[in-house]
Amino acid sequence: MREKISAKRRIINAILNSLVFSAALIIFVLVILMAGYILFRGLPHITGEFLTTKPNMIRETVGILPNILNTIYIIIITIMIVLPLGVGGAVYLQEYASNKKAVKVIELATETLAGIPSIIYGLVGMLIFVQFFTLGTSLIAGALTLVIMTLPTVIRTTQESLKTVPQSYREGAFALGAGKWYTIRTVVLPSAVDGIITGCILAIGRITGESAALLFTAGMANELLSPLDAVQSDNAGSTLTVSLYMYAKERGDFETAFAVAAVLLFISVIINVSVKIAKNKFKRGEEK
Repeated sequence: MREKISAKRRIINAILNSLVFSAALIIFVLVILMAGYILFRGLPHITGEFLTTKPNMIRETVGILPNILNTIYIIIITIMIVLPLGVGGAVYLQEYASNKKAVKVIELATETLAGIPSIIYGLVGMLIFVQFFTLGTSLIAGALTLVIMTLPTVIRTTQESLKTVPQSYREGAFALGAGKWYTIRTVVLPSAVDGIITGCILAIGRITGESAALLFTAGMANELLSPLDAVQSDNAGSTLTVSLYMYAKERGDFETAFAVAAVLLFISVIINVSVKIAKNKFKRGEEK
């Protein structure tokens, strides 16, 4: 009887493993095909002038340097605000909050907010930051809108990562005389760094790929802005995704659109690789 059960389980395991492998292979092939098609259509149109100039309607030239800089500004401003808020909120909910019912309500709210369409965030950001706080159509208004949009993701991923830290780690630190905040800072957070980095990567991915919300808040200007100009009100700026939408849908210039998509793909890869390298260095530093 045991041999029959074992054989049946082996067959089921083999079937499940083959299904999982097939699904992973299909996803891998689709990603490779999509990235390959974008690079095939976009790389021939990427030149030095394309990357280092701004658009000129008189000379009918195309440049995306303002869009690249605006994308970087948006990412930096949003991450600098959302990471402390998200990680701090997750630490409070998991380590300090005593009212479990309130915590469950907040968790439900964050999960609900994470699934709201971005166009709604754009409308809310336009009403609150652009009009009510009189920031105007600007990069800072767009960044604050993206903070609200990505905050639930950072909170939930960090909180779930904190839950995976064994309680024995905390009890061991308390037994050695460590305080609660010292234990969280030196034991809990380093153990949960993988989840925090994952939340950061997910947030950056959503920031980089967002266009609907930024159309209402950051605008579509293609002027070169300095870092100081980027944090001032009424300085509108078009990111790469917004410019991609404009070239593809408004102008019908698909060659330029694919070139912008290829640049956006490279930037996404560079950011993800950089974040993972920083995570590995941080973990090695903690081990030492």
